[in-house]
Amino acid sequence: MKNLIILLVLFIFSCNPAKKGDVSHQAESNAYLDNTGKDDQLTGGIKMIKINTPKGDFKVWTKRVGNNPTKKVLLLHGGPGMTHEIYECFDGYFPQENIEYYYYDQLGSYYSDQPDDLSLWDLPRFVEEVEQVRIALGLDKDNFYLYGQSWGGILAMEYALKYQDNLKGLVISNMMASIPDYMKYSDEVLAPKLPPEVLAEIMEYENAEDYSNERYMELVVNHYYTRHILRMDPEKWPDPINRGFKHLNPDVYVTMQGPSEFGVKGDATLKAWDVKDQLHKIKVPTLTIGAEYDTMDPKHMEWISNEVKNGRYLHCPNGSHLCQFDDQKNFFKGLTKFIKDVDNGVF
Repeated sequence: MKNLIILLVLFIFSCNPAKKGDVSHQAESNAYLDNTGKDDQLTGGIKMIKINTPKGDFKVWTKRVGNNPTKKVLLLHGGPGMTHEIYECFDGYFPQENIEYYYYDQLGSYYSDQPDDLSLWDLPRFVEEVEQVRIALGLDKDNFYLYGQSWGGILAMEYALKYQDNLKGLVISNMMASIPDYMKYSDEVLAPKLPPEVLAEIMEYENAEDYSNERYMELVVNHYYTRHILRMDPEKWPDPINRGFKHLNPDVYVTMQGPSEFGVKGDATLKAWDVKDQLHKIKVPTLTIGAEYDTMDPKHMEWISNEVKNGRYLHCPNGSHLCQFDDQKNFFKGLTKFIKDVDNGVF
């Protein structure tokens, strides 16, 4: 009797072979997860990359997730001086799409070397750093997608203007092509939407340059950040966001962005940055991402997609500056579609 049951079970399974598509998908998934023989297998994908700078050699932290020979995304974090941690939500979406991606802490950020030399926080130097990271990771025009958000979007645009021949695709997320235009939008559109008494009190601290005052930060976080940075109760902010802010390097941030949480001010090195008149030079397939409640004007983001030679715009109607968290459904659907369309030659 026992042998008969075994035979029946074998017969049933033999009559229901796996579909060809299921087998193919399973094989692709297995390959994506297989790190056998990789030079970063011992460290779970982490690789410290040596970079050369005018002030000597340093190391920056990267971490690879997955394997895909034609779809590799390098993530450029914002800040400046933030960390890769604010993109950890990509773990919930990219693996099932078999997209290989790299977390990366730029020089000065928490998991990388943090030299005590303000001259290193220079935009052209960061561009060369990205190029050195690209070479070390073996990324090229047949597989290399560069994603940059906020400050990372500035870095991505500058990289593309110099090295776009190395790219397969470019993503500019939540970053306008002009700091002066961003400041105009912030001052003339976003600021007036705040309650008048809140704006008046914030400006008192701004005018006094009292940026470290706890009351100033309380006002900015509870009334500006929750509207335009991350549309969630600060008490419920995701752990990766909290860790990212905790690990932010203020020296990098203040040098390039300035001391204010309400725009780029003071003698910040990025204060006059503007590449609007150069966007037409970018020919690589480009996705720009804007969000309805972002600190960056979503209409400007759409405009960028028409200025580059081969662009597409993704709008996140429920999102703000960190729309990878507060409008995940639209954000990741549009982002993965762009990568797949470019990979399939249908963009």
